[in-house]
Amino acid sequence: MKRILTGLLSLSLLLFAGVAGAETAGGSTLLYQGHGSLRIVTGEGKVIYVDPYAGEGYDLPADLILVSHGHPDHNAVDRIENRNDGCQIIYNTDALVNGEYKIYDLGYATVEAVQAGNNRNHDINTCVGWLITMPDGVSVYATGDTSKTDQMAELADRDIHYAFFVCDGRFNMDMDEAIECAKLVGARNSIPYHMAPGSLFDPERAELFDVPGKLIIPASEEIVLE
Repeated sequence: MKRILTGLLSLSLLLFAGVAGAETAGGSTLLYQGHGSLRIVTGEGKVIYVDPYAGEGYDLPADLILVSHGHPDHNAVDRIENRNDGCQIIYNTDALVNGEYKIYDLGYATVEAVQAGNNRNHDINTCVGWLITMPDGVSVYATGDTSKTDQMAELADRDIHYAFFVCDGRFNMDMDEAIECAKLVGARNSIPYHMAPGSLFDPERAELFDVPGKLIIPASEEIVLE
């Protein structure tokens, strides 16, 4: 009888461990590659690259590549040599047509093009940012190259989980404006990126990004999206 009870207990623990593992194995991850480049791996293993250019981590076969605009530091799609069958590349010119921002329901993620641009070198009529939402509801907003836009006030109602804000102050908004935009959007986690031309990451500049929910992610660091 003792052996039977011990066996049943062991089986129960194994089943519990299996269930717990299934619950924790389904989370998405995000790799900040540096500058304006991100890689997201969904819980089911789909791989999404956003504005490929900087850093490393382009080895995973792509299912989706997003390009916010045509500048070379956001559009290095040739870095991604491995692509799964059916891999999609969505360029800004696909996602913004005649003033209409497209929404793509891909099953493993919903991708929305959003306003981006400024008067410095980024036409608001052609550039986009990206709002990516996983099936579990976790969302990532990448502003792309931009200054403050009218749509950011509307994004405050979306309860965004992770939001990346450009803050280089040369081609895009500076740190003060990035802070203003981060407070306007009110994401649970606000992250500075695209901090300086030619730089993957600037820790001193990142510390100046003083907002509620500030999250600093150094280049080449990967986080679990939750």
